Amino acid sequence: MPTTRFKFTKRALEAVPAAAAGKRETLLDTECPALAIRVTDKGVKSFILQRRVNGKPTFVTLGRFPEMTVEQARKAATGAHVQINDGTDPNAVKRADRARKLTLADVLDDYLKGRDLKPRTVAGYRRQVEVNLAEWKDKPLLSISRDMVERKHASLSEPRSYVVNGRSVRRGSEAEANYAMRVLRALMTYAAGKYEDEDGAPILSDIPTRRLSATRAWHRIERRQTVIKPTQLADLHAALWRVQPVRGPRYDEDARAYLELLLLTGLRKNEAAQLRVADVDLLARTLTVPDTKNRRPHTLPLSDRLETLLRSRIEAAGTDPATLLFPHVRDVRRLIERIATETGITFCPHDLRRTFITIAESLDIPAYALKRLLNHKSGADVTAGYIVIDTERLREPMQRITDFMLKAAGVRESAAVVPITRSAGTAG
Repeated sequence: MPTTRFKFTKRALEAVPAAAAGKRETLLDTECPALAIRVTDKGVKSFILQRRVNGKPTFVTLGRFPEMTVEQARKAATGAHVQINDGTDPNAVKRADRARKLTLADVLDDYLKGRDLKPRTVAGYRRQVEVNLAEWKDKPLLSISRDMVERKHASLSEPRSYVVNGRSVRRGSEAEANYAMRVLRALMTYAAGKYEDEDGAPILSDIPTRRLSATRAWHRIERRQTVIKPTQLADLHAALWRVQPVRGPRYDEDARAYLELLLLTGLRKNEAAQLRVADVDLLARTLTVPDTKNRRPHTLPLSDRLETLLRSRIEAAGTDPATLLFPHVRDVRRLIERIATETGITFCPHDLRRTFITIAESLDIPAYALKRLLNHKSGADVTAGYIVIDTERLREPMQRITDFMLKAAGVRESAAVVPITRSAGTAG
């Protein structure tokens, strides 16, 4: 405990020098018990109250000098004394007061700081708060009621159009409404576990999004089931390499190779788009996605067609290991639209992954090998945890899938095209 005591006055406190480098100094007031001022090595001076609560030293920050006057500090110290004597921790009261004032945006910032999320996930959360929940963004979280949540969910479910920068923008869907409310639910659940009142109880005792569950208001969103049929592969593949360029040769070449890679590997669109020269080993005939959805590096063997495809991409990219193999495929919708116009085959990039899975399953690729090809986690499957499938064991299944697709597309010697029957669990 510090021994330096003197009567606090404005002039006396102004004369107190900064503490030594890397140190803090605490000085006591002779007029008010336990009132002290703490001085940092930067010369910052703060009034504090020093007391023992339940045998433990407790320090209550009252305010900063000179913004808080000596008289105000003594009055605040007296009030804090009363709280402590009544069994209340002033620091807990201050934390609870701050927690009650936290806005939805504040909670979002705290939530994101405490999690290692992918940039796309972070962007999605921020977009929901800043766009779909914008009118709540700066409101205290505690002010959001069940009725407000119910009305907002219904409002976001209705398609609507408005103009942004001279362009017509269409927003609103049942899927968007569900997503916004899931983000809100995650933030509120986090707040209920994170922030407490003076007595240590959660400041958020009721999570308003529960109204949606109680009233069965969540929309049932059917999972997409679109796949490219084997009988469509010939038209799709021919159009992929035949349709006129959309944005110019560099974009066009990237986009065509990128879509074929998705079809022949089942990679997710973002996983394929981030591939760099260093991720392809032509000697070992493998490619590795270093950053995947489940955060496990994913290595695949290259079939002969994939080896040719990626070798051409590396030749175009150059020798720098950090160079992207597909630098111009941020948006391939225009190429897909051209293909759809010419062939009548409508699809999105993820449909190519679904097609890969469906064809692999139809070829009787072993279930555990298929999971490895897709980089799916085994979950509660204890047996899968004991099975080690290295990349070389996947080479034959990968080549079989490529052969089937290219034969169905008419690129290789024809083979019988068998109908594909989807089975449960093949979508991913």
